[in-house]
Amino acid sequence: MAEEEEAVSEAAFSLQNITITDEIKDDYHYEEVSADDDISLHEDDEDLSKALQTVQEQTKDAQVLALQSVLTSGKSVAEIPQAMDDFFCNFLVRLGMSRTLDCFQTEWYELIERGLITVEDAGLVPDVYTRNQQLETENLSLKKDLEAYKQSVTNFSWRWNQSCAKLLPEVWSSQHQLGSVNICSKTEEALQKMQRERDFHRMHHNRVVQEKNRLISDMKRLKAHYASYEPVLKQLSEKYQNSLTQKMLTSLERDKAMGQVTGLQAALESLESGYTKQIPETKVGHDCTRKKRFEGPTQKALREARQQKFLVASSSCDADEDAEKKMGRRDLKDSEFPVDAEGAPDLEQAKEHPQPLKPGQYQLSSILKVHDFAVGCLALHPRKKIVLSGGDDRLWKTWGFPDGNILLTGEGHTDYLSGCCFRPSGTQLVTSSGDTTVRLWDLSRRGCILTLRGHCRAVRACCWHSCGDFVASASADGTSKIWDVNSERCRYTLRGHEDSVNSIEFLPFSSTVLTSSADKTLSLWDVRTGLRVYTFQGHVHPCNHATFNKKGDTIASCDSSGVMKLWDMRKLLPILSIDAGPHPANQVSFHRSGGLVALASSEGSVKVLCLAVGQLSILRGPGVEVRCVRFHSQEHLLSAGADGRVCVWTWAQ
Repeated sequence: MAEEEEAVSEAAFSLQNITITDEIKDDYHYEEVSADDDISLHEDDEDLSKALQTVQEQTKDAQVLALQSVLTSGKSVAEIPQAMDDFFCNFLVRLGMSRTLDCFQTEWYELIERGLITVEDAGLVPDVYTRNQQLETENLSLKKDLEAYKQSVTNFSWRWNQSCAKLLPEVWSSQHQLGSVNICSKTEEALQKMQRERDFHRMHHNRVVQEKNRLISDMKRLKAHYASYEPVLKQLSEKYQNSLTQKMLTSLERDKAMGQVTGLQAALESLESGYTKQIPETKVGHDCTRKKRFEGPTQKALREARQQKFLVASSSCDADEDAEKKMGRRDLKDSEFPVDAEGAPDLEQAKEHPQPLKPGQYQLSSILKVHDFAVGCLALHPRKKIVLSGGDDRLWKTWGFPDGNILLTGEGHTDYLSGCCFRPSGTQLVTSSGDTTVRLWDLSRRGCILTLRGHCRAVRACCWHSCGDFVASASADGTSKIWDVNSERCRYTLRGHEDSVNSIEFLPFSSTVLTSSADKTLSLWDVRTGLRVYTFQGHVHPCNHATFNKKGDTIASCDSSGVMKLWDMRKLLPILSIDAGPHPANQVSFHRSGGLVALASSEGSVKVLCLAVGQLSILRGPGVEVRCVRFHSQEHLLSAGADGRVCVWTWAQ
């Protein structure tokens, strides 16, 4: 590689002997021009033609000078590259590094004398360094030439502006005289055009103003006309509401009068027969008693115990009050607990509709705004198309179905309403509230007739027995109470749940009551003794609601995790478990046929389970939490939510 590099270096550089003479003969004659010679325009020479001629001459001179420089450079002598040691020594001398220079020269020549290196080994300085020096020199000279050219251009521009300044006024004056006529004519045409547009827009504006004034007068007249209809419509609406209320009250009075007529007819028959006959109390609801010959051993023993208890209380009527309480003295107004009926009318109705609905599904038909706040409970009138609802606005309302017209509104509770129920006769209703009270209301009197107090915490639910003499209530204090409507007192307090009792319901035409509790259990109670009969266990979360079907052989329950369970009333075992969570399930309801179960979910939907096929369908409404759900007649389903509205669902094929 070293030999190849030496060959390349020898090929690239060569030394020639050139003799430079003092005089170089050529065909050109040069004259010396001083640097102070001014070849530009004179101050007194301001003629435009002379200025242009001077510029042309300067351009020609520059071209001649450039050509001469090219010819001269072609005949220049080639420079010999500098040796490496000389270049290095010159570099040290220029920097003033004398000691380094002495050391370098001493060692350099010593190595040459020893023969370790030769002059050829050092070589020559690369051409790039010498070329850089040349370029730097040329750059400085070009900068000087550029500054001189800028200065000359500046002087020329100033002189040119001075000459033009004297010629422009004359040119402008001539152009102004020629163009003034054209400008005036164009201005006059533009003015006429603008005047025509102004007149057009002014006329259009006047027309629009007239139309606006006419429309304003028409609107004022229409407002005055329709304002006269508002009081008439309000009066008609009030008359309509009063008519509906009077109609309902008239029907209630009619039912009451029919009962009195039946009693009077029985009294007349007894008088005509010549002997006194006991007149039974006439009730519009279902008869909850049965003939004596069908009395079983349990009912017979209970009846004899009550009679014995009554006789003991009567014989000790002269004792002090504490002794009477210890002996369990019975109030003379206390009602008899009904015995279990062998045949229930609801059971016969349920048997008539084994397959109540054709294939299809529920669809949202209407939404009724009933309360201002959340609706907490719904109840259906036993014979009329009237719905009872209670809400967090502390009011209960009765309204017609399906139009939703408000018939009656009751107020008196001081907290939210948690439960409501019609009396089987349809003339009274009961409500429970968070104010720890249970209230009885008479529809004909339009007011509260009885307030039952005894719970120490909020009352969660209430229901009426099918005979109409007893009311049951469930409370957050962990107890349930059986109230006697006739004696207006608590007959039994059902204790046994370890947490809040959230729902309570009578088994129709029996002395059995069902409760669900936050302790995750369901319980069956005998209201005749106040004792718990059986406890259903299976939920792993607090139970929110439980109910019977019409036949009374199945129980449906739901808990706070959305799980719904079905229980066999006869076998006392679970039948089915459906996970409809994870949102809490608030209430369940059976269809009158027993084939459908509706579930109110906190996720804003109603879930309907078809027991025949095991299919769970989801009904989505406004999207708010659904608090309660009820089946109405055969083809309608009601659901109430936290926004105070009631959704009406209709079965569609």
